[in-house]
Amino acid sequence: MKTFFTLLMSSAFIVLAGCNTVAGVGKDIERGGEKVQDIARDVQRKL
Repeated sequence: MKTFFTLLMSSAFIVLAGCNTVAGVGKDIERGGEKVQDIARDVQRKL
């Protein structure tokens, strides 16, 4: 029973850590997209 509980808690920790990582990557991609949009707007203004 002790081993099962340890395995269950370890699995929960890995899943939660993975969610935080995916959320962080999503935020980074969003910021990158915003920078690309800003550059595209600057180019349009120059034309």
